[in-house]
Order: sequence, then C-alpha cells, then structure tokens
Amino acid sequence: MSPAEEAHESAEHSEHAKDPFDKRVAATMAIIAAALAVVSVLGHITTTEELLGQQKASDQWSYYQAKSIRRYESEIARDLMIEMKGGKVKDYATNIDKYKKEGEEIQTQARELEDESHRKGREALRYHFGEVFLEIAIVFASLAILTKRPLLWWTSIAGASLGVLIALTAPDWTTLFHSAAK
Repeated sequence: MSPAEEAHESAEHSEHAKDPFDKRVAATMAIIAAALAVVSVLGHITTTEELLGQQKASDQWSYYQAKSIRRYESEIARDLMIEMKGGKVKDYATNIDKYKKEGEEIQTQARELEDESHRKGREALRYHFGEVFLEIAIVFASLAILTKRPLLWWTSIAGASLGVLIALTAPDWTTLFHSAAK
C-alpha cells in the first residue's frame, strides 16, 4: 500500500471516528459493558452464595443424622436396660426425648438453609439471563457501528434494557431491605 493510500485510509478512519452516530453507539456500548460487568459479578456472587447455602444445609442434615443415630442408640440401650430390670433406664429415656427434640430443630434449620439456597439459585439464574441479554446487546451495537443502521442500535438499547430489567428483578428486594434494617 502506498503512502498516499495509507493517508487516505487513515483520514477515512478518523472521519468515521468523528461520526456522531458512531460516537453515540460507542457510548451506548460502554454503558452496556459496565452494566454487563456489574450483572456478571452479581451473578457470580449469588451462585457462590447458593453453593455455600447448599453446603450448610448438607452439614445440617449430617448433624441431624448423627443425632438420629444417637437417639436410636439410646432407644436400644433403654430397651436392653428394661429387659435387664434396672440400670439407667430413666437416663436413656431422657436422652431419647432430648435427641428427638434436637432432631426436629435441626430438620427445621436444614430446610430453611435449603430454601435459602434454592432462592439464591433462582436469583443467580435471573442474573445470568440478564447477562445474556446484555452480551447480545453489545453484539447488536457492534453491528450497528459496522452497518450504520440505527435500527440495530435501537435493538441493542432494547436488549440492554431488557437485560438490566431482568437483573433488577433477580433479588428479593423485601428481604434485602429487612436484612439491612437489622
């Protein structure tokens, strides 16, 4: 390519960079990219919270199982003591009641942790769907610059708006406000 051709091509590129349409679309792309970054991070955080919640629920169910085994062992010991007519029958009966009550409390906590984990999973899914629409919006904005078609730019804006709207509906705002007030 000759120096004259390079100069002409360079002038053409600088002319495109000054095009108001390109500037508007590029600014839109920057805003969409920023929104995408925020939604992406929120999606990752929420997914991590979901996994941690599921782990806590699993730990709680393991604790429940250990208590159930202890209760069962106490029942066996009580039954043996009754057959032998003596011993610490009363102590084992008390243990059975204690383990049964603790088991019910542990079950309740485990179910609450599972519910919280499932809620976080639904939130994460909404963030990820919002992320997809924001990514598609960036593609449409890029196509708008390449083709100089305002319809593609408006499609990009609509897609980005939908992505942000989906992301905004992800969290349960009532629980966020309640937890902030505590």
